[in-house]
Amino acid sequence: MADVFKALAHPVRRSILEMLREGPKSSGEIAQAFDASWPTITAHLQALKDAGLVSAERANGGVTYRLEVSVAEEAVAALMALFAVGKEKSK
Repeated sequence: MADVFKALAHPVRRSILEMLREGPKSSGEIAQAFDASWPTITAHLQALKDAGLVSAERANGGVTYRLEVSVAEEAVAALMALFAVGKEKSK
């Protein structure tokens, strides 16, 4: 879970996840959306992949990334539990 929160800590990675909410995107489509070098975007994608937040599939000479919603849901559930969201406060 620590990898997930570390990956989510960077604003570019969060922006990539927002893009992928709309559907799978090629690495080129993702890279074009940012004013950053290709190695920088590749590193961000690798961090998201290592955290399990995205999956990658090679096809037609490129790589397509898709959001792994279940991992994101687990992270949200962990945060909600940490802050006791949805639980009554003891008096």
